[in-house]
Amino acid sequence: MKGSSLALRLFVTAAAWVVVVLPFAGWIIYTRHRVQVEEAFDYQIWLFLQTVIEIAVEEGAPGPVAPSELGRSFRTNSSLHWQLHWQIKPLDGKPAETLRSRSLAGQDLPLPSQHGKEPDEDESRWLDLPGPDGRLVRVREKIHQFGVGTAAQRYSVAVAGRLGEMEESVADFLSRLIWALALAGVGLLAATLFQIRFGLFPLSRMERALAAIRSGKATRLEGEPPYEIRPMQQELNALLKSNQEIVERARTHVGNLAHALKTPLAVLINEARRDQSPLARKVIEQADTMTAQVNLYLDRARMAARIGVIGRVTEVGPVAESLVRALDRLYRDKELAYSLDCPADARFQGERQDLEEMLGNLLDNASKWARSRVSVVAAAKPADAGNGAGRGWLEIRVDDDGPGLTAEQLAEPITRGRRLDETKPGSGLGHSIVSDLAYCYNGKFELARGDAGGLSARLTLPLAT
Repeated sequence: MKGSSLALRLFVTAAAWVVVVLPFAGWIIYTRHRVQVEEAFDYQIWLFLQTVIEIAVEEGAPGPVAPSELGRSFRTNSSLHWQLHWQIKPLDGKPAETLRSRSLAGQDLPLPSQHGKEPDEDESRWLDLPGPDGRLVRVREKIHQFGVGTAAQRYSVAVAGRLGEMEESVADFLSRLIWALALAGVGLLAATLFQIRFGLFPLSRMERALAAIRSGKATRLEGEPPYEIRPMQQELNALLKSNQEIVERARTHVGNLAHALKTPLAVLINEARRDQSPLARKVIEQADTMTAQVNLYLDRARMAARIGVIGRVTEVGPVAESLVRALDRLYRDKELAYSLDCPADARFQGERQDLEEMLGNLLDNASKWARSRVSVVAAAKPADAGNGAGRGWLEIRVDDDGPGLTAEQLAEPITRGRRLDETKPGSGLGHSIVSDLAYCYNGKFELARGDAGGLSARLTLPLAT
C-alpha cells in the first residue's frame, strides 16, 4: 500500500481508532475494576471485624474469647480472598491479655487510634499503616466493651489486610487485560485489513479491466460491479464511447478540410502557371508553400486523431520482420545481412501503420547507406526503470555499418526536406516523418554514431503493458 492509496488511508484510520479507543476502554475497565477490588477488600475487612467481635463475645465471660476457629471457618461471598489478621487489645490500662491471630506471630498491629484517627459514623477507624513486617496494611479498628457490670472493660478490636495482596490482584488483572486488549487490537487490525482488501477488490478488478482496454484486449468495461461503483463504470464506458466518436468526427473533419483546401490551392497553382509574370511566379511559390504546410499539419492532425484512440497495441517483432523481408528483396544487390532482436514484451502503444511508417523509413535509410549489415534492437523499459514517472517506454535502435554522420551533421536539427547527400535518391522527408510521428506520441527521435561506425537511429515510444 502506497502513501496516497485509499486502502492505506482506510487502514491508518482504523488503526488510529483502535490505538485510541482500546487503551481508553482498557483504562476505564481497569479503573472500574480497581474500585471494585478496593470496595471488596474494604468490605471483607469490615465483615471480618464484625465476625471477630461476634465470635469473641461469649455470654457470661468477663472478657473476650479468642476466636480460635475463625481462620478455618470464616468465608465471604466475594470471589476475592486475602489473608486477614485480627487483634483484640485491652484499653484503659487494665490488665488483660491481648489476643492475636497466629498470622501476627505475637507482634502487635498498628492502631489508627494511636495515630489520632477519629472514628467514622460506624464508630470504627480506618488507616493504612506499616504492619509488623514493614509491609503496608489497611487497618480497621473498633472500640468494643466486653463483659458486664464492674467486670466490663473496653477493648480495641482491629483487623488488617495487606495492601500488597490487593495490588498484586489488581496488577494481575491489568496484565491479563493488556494481553486481551492487545490480541483484540491485532485481531481488529487483521479484520480491518481483510475488510479493506475484500471491499476494494472490485476497484482492483476495474483497474485490470481498464488496463485491458488500454492494451487493446477490450473495448469497454464489462461485468456487474457493486452498486456503489456501478455509476463510475457507466460513466467510464460513456467516456470511452465519446472518445471514439470524437476521434471519428476528427478524422472526418480532417478529410473534409484536406479536400476543401487542396482543391482551391491546386486551382490557384494551375492558373498561375499559365502566366509568366513575376506576380504569377510569386503566387506559385506561396501556393506551393501553403500546400506543403497544409499537408504537414493535416498529416499531424491525422496522426493525433489516431493516437487519441485508446487500446491500440502493436508488436514490434512482426512489423520489423515484415519490413525486413520487403527491404531484403528491394536491396538484394547489396546482399545486406539483417539482424532482429525484438522480444515479446516489446509492444508499441499505438497504431500499426504509424510504427510501420517510422520503422520503415529508418530501415530504408539504413539499407541505403549500409555496407553489409543492418540491425534492429527493441527493448522494453518499464516505469520502475527510472525512464518515466508511472509509464513505460519502448526503445528501438536501427544501426548500420555505413559511413555515418559527422559531429556537425549530428548536431543539426532534423528538418523537413533535409538531405545529407544529394547523390542518394529520396525526398529528405524520412527522418522528419519519423520525428513528427514520435513527437505526436510524446516520444523522441535521435541520431547518433553507432558502435560499428555507421548511423544509429534511436526511437523512444510509449510501451504497451
